[in-house]
Amino acid sequence: MTISAVDWAFDKASAEPFVEQLVRHATQAVGDGRWKPGERLPSIRQLAERLNVSRFTVADAYERLAAAGLVVSRQGSGVYVARSTQTRRLALEVDASASAMAQEVMLLRRVMDTERFSLKPGSGCLPADWLGDGDIRSALRELARQPAPLTEYGSAQGHPALRRQLGLRLERLDIPADPAQILMASSASHGLDLVMRTLVRPGERVLVDDPGFYNFQALVRLHGAVPVALPRDAEGPDLIALKQALEQHRPVLYLTNSVLSNPLGASVSRSRAYRVLSLLAERRCWLLEDDIYADFDTQQSLRYASLAGFDRLVYLGSLSKTLSADLRAGFLVSNPALIAELTDIKLISGMPTSPSIETIMYRLLTGGRYRRHVEQLRRRLEEVREPTLARFEALGFNAVHRPAGGYFSWLRLPDGLSASGLSQRAAEEGILLAPGRYFSHQPDADQYMRINIAHCQDEKMWQGLTLALGSLSVSG
Repeated sequence: MTISAVDWAFDKASAEPFVEQLVRHATQAVGDGRWKPGERLPSIRQLAERLNVSRFTVADAYERLAAAGLVVSRQGSGVYVARSTQTRRLALEVDASASAMAQEVMLLRRVMDTERFSLKPGSGCLPADWLGDGDIRSALRELARQPAPLTEYGSAQGHPALRRQLGLRLERLDIPADPAQILMASSASHGLDLVMRTLVRPGERVLVDDPGFYNFQALVRLHGAVPVALPRDAEGPDLIALKQALEQHRPVLYLTNSVLSNPLGASVSRSRAYRVLSLLAERRCWLLEDDIYADFDTQQSLRYASLAGFDRLVYLGSLSKTLSADLRAGFLVSNPALIAELTDIKLISGMPTSPSIETIMYRLLTGGRYRRHVEQLRRRLEEVREPTLARFEALGFNAVHRPAGGYFSWLRLPDGLSASGLSQRAAEEGILLAPGRYFSHQPDADQYMRINIAHCQDEKMWQGLTLALGSLSVSG
């Protein structure tokens, strides 16, 4: 049976493009069962003449329907409704609990669950409306107009001009590095993975801050190594614990946020940094300095790399926190021999990073607006930090450290409350919290949580949190 050309709904006065009207109409007709599997569609010529549109428009619509699996084209016969279009419920994602690393990745999965969580004080990124995307859209348009092709591999180490620009930024942090010492990665997480592949073997020990970034521990375990928790306070790692861990476990690598650490929001002190470097050097332990929050630092904080160079040190940076969680870019800095090895592993495991994304990042960094954008973010965070912490304190929370920058704070909960219990109750209100157990293995970890002050500016969050706290107090 052939579907008549008169069955097609079409409105030439509509602002919707003709081809999209045709696709939408056909999709609805198949979906509600008006067009049956095996029925023949009008020929391209017949439908074009009936609707008084170009044959190209109809051909384009048929191609889109075929790509969506709704129709099939038979050579010399015509186009037919596909026989596999019967309505059935499709699972869009697998059951996350089936993964062996489900607990390691649970918080990250929840951050990305926009349907369940509309309010995210437990998120690790700034809200989308704080970042804005106007400059990114402009850079994308500029990229589309450039004469260079968008179909070729990029440089093995990454966009040369971008690496030169990053070298200039590092100079301002008292970290001298030639562009040849910089390797672009698709994200900071990608860069960290490359370092783990290169420096760590299964069964070896890796030091991680406690409290510290949960993904450090997950990645260490992913590579078959063993994470060793290193207690950390506002000035840096505990030196006695560090010395004991170096002697007892002989770790090959120490992973740390040196500046505006996640979740404490603290930066290593100069005196602590010198002792840390000295102890690591004695045991020939590598240091990876994760400085992805560098642009939020208003104190000109000290970096390990500015004191020690790159003999047994890797510096990790990122552009994602201030620009976009979508168009991601990270970079590694170290000595030439290690960068050469990391580049080879990058090419073997994933090929070059995207030259288009790196071109966009270069345009954003050099366009003059990035500095103003970062300054605006800093000012906005400064304006909301103390009022936000004061509101938490009024509810009985206590800030372990008063951050001088960034957007994280590590809070102790009111006595008798469990962070995991509060997180479960808050989830019922659509609020994502980040309980302390993701960041620490200390016995009292469940008495803490990390908050992102930028995500605490919606009154609905405070209303939901108050309800959650009230219900727990009553049940307790």
